[in-house]
Formats: sequence, C-alpha cells, structure tokens
Amino acid sequence: MLHIARKFDVAGRDERNRALGRAGEERVLAHERSALQSAGRDDLARKVRWVSEEDGDDAGYDIASYAPDGLPRLIEVKTTNGWERTPFRITRNELAVAEERRSEWCLFRLWNFSREPKAFELHPPLDVHVSLTATTFQASFH
Repeated sequence: MLHIARKFDVAGRDERNRALGRAGEERVLAHERSALQSAGRDDLARKVRWVSEEDGDDAGYDIASYAPDGLPRLIEVKTTNGWERTPFRITRNELAVAEERRSEWCLFRLWNFSREPKAFELHPPLDVHVSLTATTFQASFH
C-alpha cells in the first residue's frame, strides 16, 4: 500500500485541476462578455468580473456577470475533461451562497473541455440536480 501511495502525485493532480479550473473560468468569462455584447449590452459586458482571480476564491462564485436585462448573475464554474456526469467538488461556502442568492447564482458546468467543450447550467437548489455527498470533515478539538 505504501508503494502505491508514493506513486500517486497528489500535488501534480491538484496543479492540473487548478489549471483546468482556471481555463474553464477564463472561457466562461469570455462567453459572458461576448453574450452581453451580442445582446447590445456593452455597458454590462465591461462590468463582468473574474471574482476568483481578482478577489480570491472565497466569494462562493467565480464570475460576476449580468443577464441582458441587467439582473446580476453569480456564476460558479466547474470544469472537467470527462463527460457531463463526471462528479465534481463543491464547497460548503459555494452551497451557502447558492442557497442565499438563489435567483442570482448558477453553476456553469463545462465538460469534455480539452476536446470539444460543452456546457450547461444548474440552478439552485442543487440537490434537485445532483446528489451531495460529504467527502471530508473538519476535525476540531473539544
């Protein structure tokens, strides 16, 4: 078992996942700006922000955008090179923001990213669309 554990490069996997996630966010950012420009909303396209890049990863969403009517869109991007049903990780904070800001928040799922990217959106409540399974726990001392 120790031999197997040594061969698995956890840091390398994490770095690849971060790079894939960043590339997905960048693509969604460009998509949002382009969609608003196509709708004649250059004013809103200029206001779209890459929140996770500019402010950090704790906002509960990655992109702050707008619908063409001016309503805010808070977009959490989840990217995979796998198929559309490949499991993904979502944080407690992302779920909390999804619940608190249901009308604004959405999950933008990019899949088959490195070959022929495809996408769809999920809107809260997420447990209508996916099974949420706790995979890690925080251990606090008494």
